[in-house]
Amino acid sequence: MATYEPKNILITGAAGFIASHVANRLVRKYPHYKIVVLDKLDYCSSLKNLNPSRPSPNFKFVKGDIASADLVNYLLITESIDTIMHFAAQTHVDNSFGNSFEFTKNNIYGTHVLLEACKVTGQIRRFIHVSTDEVYGETDEDAVVGNHEASQLLPTNPYSATKAGAEMLVMAYGRSYGLPVITTRGNNVYGPNQFPEKLIPKFILLAMRGLPLPIHGDGSNVRSYLYCEDVAEAFEVVLHKGEVGHVYNIGTVKERRVIDVAKDICKLFGLDTEKVIRFVENRPFNDQRYFLDDQKLKRLGWAERTPWEEGLKKTIEWYTTNPDYWGDVTGALLPHPRMLMTPGVDERHNWTEEIKSLSSGVEASTTAPATSTQSTADALQKPPYKFLIYGRTGWIGGLLGKICDKQGIPYEYGKGRLEERSQLLEDIRNVKPTHVFNAAGVTGRPNVDWCETHKQDTIRTNVVGTLNLADVCREQGLLMINYATGCIFEYDAKHPEGSGIGFKEEDTPNFTGSFYSKTKAMVEELLRDYDNVCTLRVRMPISSDLSNPRNFITKIARYDKVVNIPNSMTILDELLPISIEMAKRDCRGIWNFTNPGVVSHNEILEMYKKYINPEFKWTNFTLEEQAKVIVAPRSNNELDASKLKAEFPELLSIKDSLIKYVFEPNRRVPAN
Repeated sequence: MATYEPKNILITGAAGFIASHVANRLVRKYPHYKIVVLDKLDYCSSLKNLNPSRPSPNFKFVKGDIASADLVNYLLITESIDTIMHFAAQTHVDNSFGNSFEFTKNNIYGTHVLLEACKVTGQIRRFIHVSTDEVYGETDEDAVVGNHEASQLLPTNPYSATKAGAEMLVMAYGRSYGLPVITTRGNNVYGPNQFPEKLIPKFILLAMRGLPLPIHGDGSNVRSYLYCEDVAEAFEVVLHKGEVGHVYNIGTVKERRVIDVAKDICKLFGLDTEKVIRFVENRPFNDQRYFLDDQKLKRLGWAERTPWEEGLKKTIEWYTTNPDYWGDVTGALLPHPRMLMTPGVDERHNWTEEIKSLSSGVEASTTAPATSTQSTADALQKPPYKFLIYGRTGWIGGLLGKICDKQGIPYEYGKGRLEERSQLLEDIRNVKPTHVFNAAGVTGRPNVDWCETHKQDTIRTNVVGTLNLADVCREQGLLMINYATGCIFEYDAKHPEGSGIGFKEEDTPNFTGSFYSKTKAMVEELLRDYDNVCTLRVRMPISSDLSNPRNFITKIARYDKVVNIPNSMTILDELLPISIEMAKRDCRGIWNFTNPGVVSHNEILEMYKKYINPEFKWTNFTLEEQAKVIVAPRSNNELDASKLKAEFPELLSIKDSLIKYVFEPNRRVPAN
């Protein structure tokens, strides 16, 4: 692999935290490179971050805004810039909820100005765009492999949405104009010089001042942290060895809950966590977990070097040595920082008193708030049900929580991993549930083809994890509702397509085309020996949320070509509440969990055209043609839902349920 050698590098935002470490490293190690820094010196940046480089002859600082097209063009030409490392951005999620337009201006428009200048000058040999792991959105709690560079982008907050938007522009300029772009997506970074609106420096400064450490929600959110010097080295590797057009994750597989980060800091300061940690209101949306696949960058020769304990000690030592480095930052130390970039913030506000007010009643507030909702009556009288749900970040698991909220059923999401028996037992001891719902599992990213190349990971969650949970529940005398799949059958001579003869609960699975289906059939057979399990065979799930990428309708509406085969399907809006009722009724064994009857791809798309988009068009292709564009074959079958219909006579047929629960609520075409 050829090594890229830059001459004149423009680093945007290099008076900020991460970029300053990168700039200082390059200035120090490569005296023959000219490093030009462009930074507008926003609230979270400081020229002091660049003190190690300022005396060097190969360093130049320019104060200015990347949104100024004239300035950017001038710098590219007069400094003969051949390489851009674009770090400049608004990055604090809390601020993005209060002033999202500022994030759009900085992160999207500013990036666009840079790209256009590169196109106009035509002299750029590398454009390295610095993005974030948050563009992937929330990672499933039970995922054993992190998001890889080709994973779908599903940002969940204004900050990550603007970073994803900037990435799209970068990619477009690479494709349309041949700009030599590289994108990085990184985990959380910590270390010296970081502005204390971020978690670790905030907790360190609060601990130094003897103030409580505020934790959003219950502290179970999981993050991965890299020490700043390791990240600076990663950018050095990407600069010299990264391939044009590629994306590189900069991450670690070592994860920590926010509550554990707080406890580690308390331990190093000798503080009593029970007295210091305070649980406060959560963000409007706080992703539970970000998890990256870090293998691609490792293949270029990079590796994490600094252990967590060592990096944390170095960071604490720096802040205790430089307590006034950032001046008066009390506004940043609030549970939900409100900096001067946010409209309406009064500079004269007494932030210190507001922070100190958290100290009152610490003893009464050191217990994390429950993730379930309970009324006053529930608190006074023990409710008849309490559910423990696994699969919080999954589609079905998330919907179950919303249904429980609507029905007033107390619930909590499991924090343990399904493969870890001790963690499951701890969940049960803490929650004391009446029922356990398992909506966790590996289906693949973005589809079941992923399982073909990640077989051990698929087995670990779908088979080992599910059996482990079932066994723990049986040991504790608990019923487990297990959301399984009906994609373990295929039309055959006894159950021909179009015959109306569906597979029954007692039939043996006959579809082995995909490894995903093999694991599901395997675990279903093993679960037959557990009389405390209710297995629900879900098929091609559909909901009224047509924006959800996992929705079967959303999927096929985005395809240019689809097969046209009748299948059994599950309308979640109707059937998930039924699954809760099944738990209450103590239903056990295997159930075909679909609406009665079948519906074909074309029939669904005809409904989509009738109710949603009259201009919608599609074409069909055969199974043989489909096989050329997928890795693993797909299951097609009809399940006999008569057992479920007998238990719930009100259950609608698949076509009636589609109209009632999906298309009528989403109707855009006026009824005749």
